Amino acid sequence: MKRILALVVVLIVVCGACAAWLRARDPESRTLDAAARGGVPGRFVRLSDGVTHFEVGGPPDGPRVVLVHGFSVPAYIWDTTFLALTNAGFRVARYDMFGRGWSDRPDASYRLSMFDRQLRELLDTLGWREPVHVAGLSFGGPVTATFVAAHPDRVRSWTLVDPAAGGPQTTPHFFSWPLVGGVLWQGMAVPRMAEGQFTDFVAPTRWPGWDDRYRVQMQYRGFGRALLRTRQATEGLVTDTLYARAGATRVPTLLIWGTEDHTVPIANAAGVRKAIPQAEYHAIDSAGHLPIMERSSIVSPLLIDFLHRQS
Repeated sequence: MKRILALVVVLIVVCGACAAWLRARDPESRTLDAAARGGVPGRFVRLSDGVTHFEVGGPPDGPRVVLVHGFSVPAYIWDTTFLALTNAGFRVARYDMFGRGWSDRPDASYRLSMFDRQLRELLDTLGWREPVHVAGLSFGGPVTATFVAAHPDRVRSWTLVDPAAGGPQTTPHFFSWPLVGGVLWQGMAVPRMAEGQFTDFVAPTRWPGWDDRYRVQMQYRGFGRALLRTRQATEGLVTDTLYARAGATRVPTLLIWGTEDHTVPIANAAGVRKAIPQAEYHAIDSAGHLPIMERSSIVSPLLIDFLHRQS
């Protein structure tokens, strides 16, 4: 009996130590509120699911473009493209999806329907009710595909850059365990995310400080939860089916893919092209998951030319 009691005590101590270690690794320590957002460039609007951070640039009468970022890096990932398009005379909007950047982190399921609603309501807020050019990067692919399929009358053209594609994605089951799953995610997965962003590049050393820029959003409570719930809400999603629904609208489409993308391998482009047969396709050499950054001198002119032809 004493031996069993001692074992129980040891297990309690070990579990307590592990829990303390995981909590210590959790980077979230601040609340994202008006005070935290003070001085942040851009604008804020309260939509149905919370406050959304966005930025609009370019001439007011220019063709309208909205840029949708990927799974976890917020709107600043479009910096190079935003500048190129606004300089080319386009009116461009970009925003942080819920759970990312300076937008709210609602306690929600993070289904694609929520991101579709966020995009639609943001366009309504801007007064952009006529068809606009929509571009999605990585996870922005499924988000924009959902929007295109649901609101084809609001879309003038559709651009996909290295869109999330391929077979159904899975998340290790222990991150879904009751009570402890979220703690494990916050202490094991979230702390490594900033450094992990360098795998999107062919030459990571060309992008010093990329990880530090990402860490800013990591300090605000709800960031990790939002990413985990997004993974869980989209688990089992067959992206080619989603792209086929959007492709059936026959919206003019541009598909761009980095040939050395290790995040979403270019082999997945075949399925996307089959789902969207009208897509104009460009494979970008010497580029990883972010050809908009690594090969902007090629990608920006391609995009500008495509948008002009559809405007």
